[in-house]
Amino acid sequence: MGRTLSESKSRLRLIALCLSLLLLSGCGLSLPGTGPAPDLYDLSPKSTFDTGLPTADWQLVIEEPAGSRAIDTDRIAIRTAPYELKYFGGARWSDRAPRMVQTLLVESFENSGKIIGVGRQAIGLRGDYDLKPELREFHAELFENTDAPLIRVRINTKVIKQPSAVIIASENFERTASAEGDKIEHIVAAFDEALGSVMKRVIGWTLTVVDEHIRERQLARELRRMTPLSGLTQSNPRRSNGVSEEDDSPRNVDPTSDAVPAIGPDPADQN
Repeated sequence: MGRTLSESKSRLRLIALCLSLLLLSGCGLSLPGTGPAPDLYDLSPKSTFDTGLPTADWQLVIEEPAGSRAIDTDRIAIRTAPYELKYFGGARWSDRAPRMVQTLLVESFENSGKIIGVGRQAIGLRGDYDLKPELREFHAELFENTDAPLIRVRINTKVIKQPSAVIIASENFERTASAEGDKIEHIVAAFDEALGSVMKRVIGWTLTVVDEHIRERQLARELRRMTPLSGLTQSNPRRSNGVSEEDDSPRNVDPTSDAVPAIGPDPADQN
């Protein structure tokens, strides 16, 4: 009897749940995860660079860019007012924006053909230098009286010497690009143009800055090597028969020699 009552209660709960689902469906509501999946979009790495960039024999670790909570997401952001940030519905990046930019930077450095030892921090690469980016702006802008969205990308980049953890250079890179239309495909294409321009400048700047830093360190080492020799030469500017002019030690003189020792006037001449 107890088992039959328990089974009846279970059936009632199941019926109630089914009725609730039917009511939700009739009211036009949808359960989480039952809607259409969002379209995913990705951006492309750079593949063309100035052939005059310096070649690197050092290793570079690229950290994941820092970013605000509004940017650290896979949602595609758009500003409709200077202080308002929204997101496109039904469209997402293939990864969180900072991680996606990190991956594209690594691939772009590799595509430059100027550096072999480059990778993300997560793979355990021990770099001679770290690249620390900060993704400060990564959104579309569609304000009043504008026909199509404007894409804005801004990255602050720091180069850090390891293991001393000293910042040797810092620079801001920004680019805007106008979308050809208001469709999401047009907007993603403008994102690709703006980010590609910024990444190309970041890579050229990084390779040049580190190359100059290494040359300056090499020059400083050479100067340090030359300094002791230069100081020794200046302290003994003139030598005769291997004896310094500054050598005031007593000298032995042969009494049978006709040479007059240069030891001062004869006391008899003072009388």
